[in-house]
Amino acid sequence: MVDGAAGQGARAMDSDGTQEARGTHANPVPRPAGPPEVPAAPPSGHDAPPSGHGAPPGGSDPPSYGSAVPPRPDRAPGVPPMPDGSSFLTWLRTPRPEASPGVWRFGHRPRPAEEPEEIPTRQLLSGALIAFLVGWLIWSLLQNGYLGNWWWVPFDLIVPDAWRGGDSGIGETGTFLVYEGYELLVALAIMVGVSRLGRWGEVWRRFVAPRFRRQASQESHPAPQDDPAEWNELRAAGVADAAERLSAEARSGLMRDVDHARIVRAWQGVRSGRHSLATFSSIVLRDGAAACLHPSGDRDLPSRLARHDLVTGQVRLGTAVDDPRNPYTYRGAGLALGPDLLGTSLVAVGPAGSGKTGAVVRPVAESLCLQALAGRAAVVVVGAAGAGLGPADAYDVVVRIGNQESEYDLDLYGGTTDPDEAAAVLAEALAGDLADPHPGSDSRRSTTVLAQLLGPFRAVHGRFPSVPELRGLLDGSPGPFAALRQGLHDAGQESLLRELDARERQMGQPGDVGGVLADRIALLDRPAFASFFDTSGATRPFTLKALDHPVRVRIDLPERGHADASRMLARLVLAQFTASVAVREDRSLFACLVLDDATGAVTPEAVRGIQRLRSGNAGVVLTLRTLDDVARPLRGPLLGATGCRMALSGLTPWDGQDFAEVWGKEWTEARDVTDRQIIAETPAGKAVHMLRRVITGKAPTARAVTVRQVERERWSASELAHAVPAGHAVLSLTDVKGEHAPPLLVDLRG
Repeated sequence: MVDGAAGQGARAMDSDGTQEARGTHANPVPRPAGPPEVPAAPPSGHDAPPSGHGAPPGGSDPPSYGSAVPPRPDRAPGVPPMPDGSSFLTWLRTPRPEASPGVWRFGHRPRPAEEPEEIPTRQLLSGALIAFLVGWLIWSLLQNGYLGNWWWVPFDLIVPDAWRGGDSGIGETGTFLVYEGYELLVALAIMVGVSRLGRWGEVWRRFVAPRFRRQASQESHPAPQDDPAEWNELRAAGVADAAERLSAEARSGLMRDVDHARIVRAWQGVRSGRHSLATFSSIVLRDGAAACLHPSGDRDLPSRLARHDLVTGQVRLGTAVDDPRNPYTYRGAGLALGPDLLGTSLVAVGPAGSGKTGAVVRPVAESLCLQALAGRAAVVVVGAAGAGLGPADAYDVVVRIGNQESEYDLDLYGGTTDPDEAAAVLAEALAGDLADPHPGSDSRRSTTVLAQLLGPFRAVHGRFPSVPELRGLLDGSPGPFAALRQGLHDAGQESLLRELDARERQMGQPGDVGGVLADRIALLDRPAFASFFDTSGATRPFTLKALDHPVRVRIDLPERGHADASRMLARLVLAQFTASVAVREDRSLFACLVLDDATGAVTPEAVRGIQRLRSGNAGVVLTLRTLDDVARPLRGPLLGATGCRMALSGLTPWDGQDFAEVWGKEWTEARDVTDRQIIAETPAGKAVHMLRRVITGKAPTARAVTVRQVERERWSASELAHAVPAGHAVLSLTDVKGEHAPPLLVDLRG
């Protein structure tokens, strides 16, 4: 995964549909060289690759798998596996209604906006039972004549006398039916009355009807024109044979959720005109559910820990607690994240052990890796080595900085050939945290110093300097400077000679940042990093220019023993990410950077870069142990630049105050209840009050309720610090369309 958009050292799909290895890297990076939607069909004379398999990661010939039939998924998404494929069909046909931002839409049942005044269950059931017994008692008394015969008066007034005798024209059977029918009408009238008194209709709606609805939904199948498993859009477009092939694979259990999402993505490419319908149809007929594979050849991750729904692109994080502080529409609903929310970026703050990595970072990274396999996303996950960010097999590229066994390197300059751009990104990494933290400041001096050296060096050597070479130039060593000057003089680069002269004049003067930059780059000039950040051309390191493709990348930082270098590298990756996504040509691919522990990475330039990500269909996920890891002037801008904010349990009151300020206040209804003692003035009233006091043990009182509107904080600093249980978090959400959800108390274990 190598240099920039060209993707040298990766597997590329040529125009004739064949694959070839490019570059000279010892272990070519299996990076997708293009979107996986619809690879070009091979022309006659070329052998088609075996059905169900993608490009091998490290050789020109695909390995032999023994069978072209794709393996059956080990488990269906969300339901137990069934041998006939009905589990996948059940998952696919499950309704996903439109819902508020963050609601887990898979099988969601919308609730009303306002909480109805619901009678407690015990009171409702006891009232229904008592009403039934009262109705039964009344009917028994009527039948046995204890209440008289008045209830027969309507019968005597309406029914003709001839119908009452046994010798009437209707016979004894008819007479019996007339009398029994009237009694049945009376019984029904009593039942209607007691059912209203006992609220039997509410009992039916709350306890009986949901069971029938659930059973009906399990047994019912959608009509063919509404069945997503029939691929009706393909049929309407005239490729019914391809639709039938996909439907057959779904029914037989050979299709999984990643396959469905990947083929839907490919079909979107056909509809947008990027790919031809004929090519798409031929590939589907040839490969079935394995069509349009990700270049890695993977159709799923090695394992899954979270619940995913690739139809909506969501990953479930937990359940909104049934708490009065949560809006009624969210209570009890699942809470999930997707690209529509991550596109506004997320910051999660909580102490160690609060669940940032296990409950937030790992599920989000897993979801984005699945979407990358479906051709929808590109993801870069950055964290400390051994942080539990997923197995290496779940990624296309794993860069283990400081580990000599790492197969891949990291490009220090982000894959650019422009010295000014490279200087800006590198200056952010080396000295971004030293700049004035106010949002209006900048780090132009560090950028200028680096540009004065990178430009001349590239003009002479055709490449950027390595870490030791850059350190020598920043230190002002006479030998490197003299050699660089001579090279520029021989090449006739007069303008670059003036740049080098300016750098020499500035060295040693007060305020020169060259020495600071030299000290910072020295953190990378260590034996542990000797084989990394190579610029000689012997290796082709990974660059974030590859985010034009659905790639899965994990970068392990050497936090143990090299904490300062790790924070500097985190700033480097964040700066390269924000710079790369801003110039992507294909922005239909969602790009996300997941940075586990962003301590020291939040700088004024980083905040400005995060603000620009939404327009580029990209986002970042940042976690912090405390907001104290961010400079005080940057805390407000950081929380303002991210649309999704999470405060986990164990937050300090000082951090809670920052969240309380950004979440603001709301108008709520406050009730003041006042009990006052009732004073009886008459002897009878005093006797009644005395009797009530003897029975209840309390003096008779009258309750006065005052209702008023007050403005209060949605979540106060004290509540965030002390009222959030372990394993819970308070999460506010904003999607890319601007719709937002208020702070919600979420159980991350649900």
